[in-house]
Amino acid sequence: VSAIAERAGKIIYTDTDKILLSSNGNTRSIPLVMYQRSNKNTCMHQKPQVPRGKYIKKGQILAGGSATVGGELALGKNVLVAYMPWEGYNFEDAVLISERLVYDDIYTSFHIQKYEIEIHMTVEGPERITKEIPQEGHLLRNLDRNG
Repeated sequence: VSAIAERAGKIIYTDTDKILLSSNGNTRSIPLVMYQRSNKNTCMHQKPQVPRGKYIKKGQILAGGSATVGGELALGKNVLVAYMPWEGYNFEDAVLISERLVYDDIYTSFHIQKYEIEIHMTVEGPERITKEIPQEGHLLRNLDRNG
């Protein structure tokens, strides 16, 4: 998602949170999206692309996101893959990609999930939320904080 200037003016302040645009004596604050969840559970984040003190035109891009380049949608990367038999036998075909794509985070994406839980009132009071499993503590004794 790109932030586009609605009018011409001068950039008087840029920050990770907002861009201040001065036009005809009026100063307008343009808020930027920071790590918000999209409707597809991906991460939306805008970065300012104009320096302070620069004069801009109406329709010019002020901030771009991770899925845009120059204001245009830029999804994915071209990659050369091989569709071939795995382990040299003529069964269990596979699509093979380079390990570098994994180690260099070429196809890594950042997702934000939203979870909700309801707490019900019982005869003994509100339900208690805990990570412990009743009567199963001995099974979890060797697990650290990360599982």
